[in-house]
Amino acid sequence: GKTTVFNLLTGIYQPTAGTIFFQDKNITKLKPYQRVGYGISRTFQNIRLFKALTVFENVLVGQECIAKEGLAGALLLTSGVRRERREAVAATMDLLRVVGLEAKIDEYATSLPYGEQRLLEIARALAAKPDLLLLDEPAAGMNSSEKQRLKALIAKIRGDLGKTIILIEHDMKVVMDISDRIVVLDHGEKIAE
Repeated sequence: GKTTVFNLLTGIYQPTAGTIFFQDKNITKLKPYQRVGYGISRTFQNIRLFKALTVFENVLVGQECIAKEGLAGALLLTSGVRRERREAVAATMDLLRVVGLEAKIDEYATSLPYGEQRLLEIARALAAKPDLLLLDEPAAGMNSSEKQRLKALIAKIRGDLGKTIILIEHDMKVVMDISDRIVVLDHGEKIAE
């Protein structure tokens, strides 16, 4: 039920009943890419990185200008396209600094330790400049030091970057250490708040 909520919020699933509002806008019928444009981004329970791309490239593909450049922009390389590319590179490096992976830009994503792959996925989600960041079990499979690093990163994303985060997590210590509000779901039903 928990991941299903994320899939509904991000448009992977369409609801059978009801309406989804985000920032006073009805987003129920919008496609996933349109919801990203409205400010919703996510990570997945199972890491979904581009295996053949470097750390840098995995975050760069999440930048909005890369997605909207199109064939004509890539071929013509106008001054506006070149400027947007420079800004995308700078923004990518900023995000890699935020998650602590700036020294690993040329490494392939799959060569990173598991915990750093999770951080890379968060950086890529942040590249879309979301207002709402959905983190689906980000601490799963992490050791205790990786979890400490993750908690510090989530605090930084909330505080320094001002993002709202909805977190699905089974590690109650992580949940209790970083959450302002907790809702417990069981088979899609809210059982505690």
